[in-house]
Amino acid sequence: MVDSYLSEELWRAVAPVLPGKAGDPGCSGRDNRLFLEAVFWILRTGSGWRSLPPRFGKWYTAYTRYHRWERKGIWPRVVVALSQSGASDFQYDEFGLRFASSEAAGPREHSRNAGEARESATRGAAVFPLSGATATASGTG
Repeated sequence: MVDSYLSEELWRAVAPVLPGKAGDPGCSGRDNRLFLEAVFWILRTGSGWRSLPPRFGKWYTAYTRYHRWERKGIWPRVVVALSQSGASDFQYDEFGLRFASSEAAGPREHSRNAGEARESATRGAAVFPLSGATATASGTG
C-alpha cells in the first residue's frame, strides 16, 4: 500500500499545471501522480533520494525529473495549485521546495544560508534549492 498524500481533489487541482499532459508538446509524462507522491514522500520524511522506496520507481529517475521540473519552474505552480485547494503542507521559496509541517505555523525563520541549503540538498536532504533561472518565482505559495 502506498502512503498517499494526494487525494482525488488535490490531484484534480494540481494535474492541469503539470507538464506531460495530452496536448503538451513532447512526450507525455509517465505517471505524474506517482512522481509527485515520491517527491512528497521525500519532503515529508526528510529522507535522501537513495532511500526512496522501490514502489515509487528508481530513485535517480525521480531525482533527475525533480530537477528538470525545477529548471522549468513547475514547483511554484504546484505549490500554488495545492494551496488554492486548501493544502498548505508545502512551500516554495528561495530555499526551494520544502515540507511545512502544521506545527510550524507562521513566518519561518531560516537559520541556514543558501550555500548550506544547496550542500544539504546535494546530500539528499528534503530541502531543494532554487536554480538561478527559477529564483524569480520565489514569492509564490
